[in-house]
Amino acid sequence: MLSRRRMSAALLAALVAGPVVGPVLGACGGASGEPVLRLGYFPNITHAAALVGVQDGTFARELGATKLETFTFNAGPAAIEALLSGSLDASYIGPNPAINAFVRSRGEAVRIVAGATSGGAFLVVRPDITSPADLRGQQLASPQLGGTQDVALRTWLASQGLATDTAGGGDVSVVPQENAQTLERFRDGKLAGAWVPEPWASRLVLEGGGKVLVDERDLWPGKQYTTTVLLVRSEFLQQHPERALALLRGHLAATKWLQDNPGPARTQVNAAIEQLTGKPIGQAVIDRAFPSLGFTTDPHMASLAKCAADAEALGLLKLEGLDLSRLYDPTLLHKLQP
Repeated sequence: MLSRRRMSAALLAALVAGPVVGPVLGACGGASGEPVLRLGYFPNITHAAALVGVQDGTFARELGATKLETFTFNAGPAAIEALLSGSLDASYIGPNPAINAFVRSRGEAVRIVAGATSGGAFLVVRPDITSPADLRGQQLASPQLGGTQDVALRTWLASQGLATDTAGGGDVSVVPQENAQTLERFRDGKLAGAWVPEPWASRLVLEGGGKVLVDERDLWPGKQYTTTVLLVRSEFLQQHPERALALLRGHLAATKWLQDNPGPARTQVNAAIEQLTGKPIGQAVIDRAFPSLGFTTDPHMASLAKCAADAEALGLLKLEGLDLSRLYDPTLLHKLQP
């Protein structure tokens, strides 16, 4: 059994602020008392395992008698609020929102149980920009202040001797905004570039006439860094480990299918995005974006630890002595991949 809905801002506010009502908030079961797992993800190709696992029924089959309820989000903070409020049991999410949830809860509320995606983020700029020095005095965009790509952009700029601040000042002005707005402003010549994930990087190139100045893979050992992880509420893991294990089996099956079927995967992922958003991604964009993504169960915790350290160095996060290694709980994954 599966139900799907978009988590709107109004619904999220009601879930976070109000009492538990109906099947959405039942921590142990749905309205009729059946067991439930509530899963969040984004209609984005970096969440391909979720898109495939939900659409082709892989998760539902593995969950068996447990009802799967799915919710789609457009930004990490909304999914994190739902997790921390107990309105969601698990979610596909970027590394920095996962870190933020861990820190906000003093290391208690959430655990990464597997990786999902590696790679797929780029700094795309106007064709006339040929070096980091050309960015001085320019305006760049990122998806969200303190988010995964925002931290990567500011850290890279600092490594090039270019200062930024959270108010949009400094040597380079960084403006956090929605990716759709970034594409529009880039096409209109109002931005010098943006550090964005796929498929937006490919859209900036193909639809905005941009070029890649930095492929983030080149900044990491072995070209591997985490882009998406599978995050689960600690309480859910403790109370319902069998449901979490079933979800993880579905995640492993979806990931292997993505690895083994790169051609059909593009079609199925795009069909799922169209079903959720009402509009598919252009085929040229999909074809350009997919090769930069790696679908994996490895959360690449070394890269996640560096993301946290970079965010702290920028003043966007305070770890306050928390042991970040506790964020990853490999227990269930080791049961399935001994």
